[in-house]
Amino acid sequence: MKNTFFLLLISFITTSCFVYTKGQDGQPGKNAAIDTSKPIFNEELATKLGADKYGMKAYTIVMLTTGSTKIEDKDKMSKLMQGHMANIQKLADEGKIVVAGPFLGQNKENYRGMFIFNTKSKEEAEQWVKTDPSVQAGVFSYEIFPWYGSAALPMYLEHHKEISKENP
Repeated sequence: MKNTFFLLLISFITTSCFVYTKGQDGQPGKNAAIDTSKPIFNEELATKLGADKYGMKAYTIVMLTTGSTKIEDKDKMSKLMQGHMANIQKLADEGKIVVAGPFLGQNKENYRGMFIFNTKSKEEAEQWVKTDPSVQAGVFSYEIFPWYGSAALPMYLEHHKEISKENP
């Protein structure tokens, strides 16, 4: 009796580990636990995005750090931040910035925010970050790093406008 119960338990556990998808048009579903189908490669999109054979490409990350200039005047600081945000939008519209955003909370490196630039050239990324009014004023400084990530990363920007009710 114990052996029969044990065999039933093992059988139940084994069969419950498989997930089946619902089929279409009366066809049986696929076993999702062992589905090895591969997404269809879109060569046109890969070429447009500059993807290598792994779907990746080189970018440049700029980490904004706390600069040497401290501005106490709230109006002046507000105008600098408005210029900072406008510059980010301009660079994004030009396809130069792929990701931008502040860090939440303190960190030991004093990183304040980051940009991921759509270039593998550190020199080009530095030219672009120097157009930022807050960098020009010394409120932010920066560090530059080469980075390798998904070539599809820039595609998120086209959808961001669909999910944001307001711009900062």
